[in-house]
Amino acid sequence: MRLFNTVYFFWALLALPAIPMLLKILGVLEGPEHLEDLLHPSGEFAARFMIVAMMLTPLRMLFPRTPWLDWLAARRRALGVAAFGYALLHTLLYVVTMETLANMLAEFWALGIWTAWAAFLIFIPLAITSNDYSVRLLRRSWKRLHRWVYPAAVLTLVHWIFVHNNLGPALAHFIPLAGLEIYRVFKSRKLLAASA
Repeated sequence: MRLFNTVYFFWALLALPAIPMLLKILGVLEGPEHLEDLLHPSGEFAARFMIVAMMLTPLRMLFPRTPWLDWLAARRRALGVAAFGYALLHTLLYVVTMETLANMLAEFWALGIWTAWAAFLIFIPLAITSNDYSVRLLRRSWKRLHRWVYPAAVLTLVHWIFVHNNLGPALAHFIPLAGLEIYRVFKSRKLLAASA
């Protein structure tokens, strides 16, 4: 149990999906075109870890005093940083597979592309400030900054839908999050009204 509760164990869990991806990257000898197969899974895991991190607060409101939710909530920032790590891998793979800046600029204004870049730019300050020092330094501003995860999530959803031209998988991931966030807002307003 002591090992299970260490930060190293949790980081090892978060890194598990990356291991086969990295092994494939190391095994590629014929050129960058083979890396295209890793674009979708790296992006999907970035979205999944972001969604799990965002779901924790409403889930804890829905199921208070649930030990495994408390355990995950204590590691929420690690989930967010892992989401950024997979998003960074996804972005690097995209840059390599596109080969040239001209190729990237040619499709930049496509809805499924610029939304991804916008989401990634939002993720950068969120990942950088996901530590105790930043929480102490920024104080109340830390929460305001990290609320930018909501527009980043919307941009990620749009990117997923329009890059793959497929609503199903994207909605299967994001509808539970949307439902829980609606519940969180409703519950928070109800509690605020009751205390007024």
